[in-house]
Amino acid sequence: MRAVRLISYGGLDALELADVPEPVAKPGQVLVDVTRAGVNYADIGRRRGTYDVAEALPRVLGSEVAGRRRDGGERVVALGFEGGGYAEVAAVDEALAFPIPDGVGDDEAVALLVQGLTAYHVVRSCGRLAEGEAIVVHAAAGGVGSIAVQLARRWGAGRIIGVASTPEKRRLAEQHGAHVTLNADPEFLRERIVEANGGRRVDVVLEMVGGEVFRQSLHALAPFGRIVVFGSAGGAPRDVPPDELEELNAALVGFWLRPLIKTPEQLAAPLAELFDYVRDGSLRPHIGRVYPLADVREAHADLEGRRSAGKLLLSP
Repeated sequence: MRAVRLISYGGLDALELADVPEPVAKPGQVLVDVTRAGVNYADIGRRRGTYDVAEALPRVLGSEVAGRRRDGGERVVALGFEGGGYAEVAAVDEALAFPIPDGVGDDEAVALLVQGLTAYHVVRSCGRLAEGEAIVVHAAAGGVGSIAVQLARRWGAGRIIGVASTPEKRRLAEQHGAHVTLNADPEFLRERIVEANGGRRVDVVLEMVGGEVFRQSLHALAPFGRIVVFGSAGGAPRDVPPDELEELNAALVGFWLRPLIKTPEQLAAPLAELFDYVRDGSLRPHIGRVYPLADVREAHADLEGRRSAGKLLLSP
């Protein structure tokens, strides 16, 4: 079968399209003929050697796929498996292979797996967004952000402020339901957030950049506000002493999807809810682009260079 292997840690030339043996399903696994594989920021970290570096090379990249089970033909979307998803066939843990209902496409299903579940949990489980509250969504045109904006709108947010780096991305965030959008420039970001909320500080911030963007966002919180961090795409640290949180009466909450792999029930129910939203038309995952497997380097370059919006996919 064809697959994309990581042959060394480094730049785009570390990715190699090759013919490799099909994986063999271990006990508790099933084989899936892959129709779509998702491309994530974590994959860039794996390629660079800053994420999962203990795993031996060469290895097949990719941690999420949609396709059909070999044993029964059922459409599934699967997460967190061995062997990698940038391939024509993947061996996936059966407990993490979720049926895709009629009315949901394979592209949409993959977009809802990592990005959709992350958006669900950062808005609801961590951000505890209540009806009428104001929320700031950074990277509001991205895979997580575009879904978070739509969920916040569905769940009754009073004011949704999307932050994005280009006019095109800001227009996209507005199309998904942001009431107002802001440039991502960190200078005076706190003041611009407060102004965008009618002179009031906000209740929830979803933040995945770090550095000055984090600090400006933290100080835009109203008393008892929550800032949810779920990655550090900007690579900058977040240094905040507990005393500062006490002075702000603010909560700092972290989220990472990976530990939930150990408790699939915390994935299955929210994913089923997201599927229902797609089926009733209230949620539209934004698919940025579908690349042939041979164009994997271009997909990584677009994601790494922030030239993309929405979910990027590979088609084996």
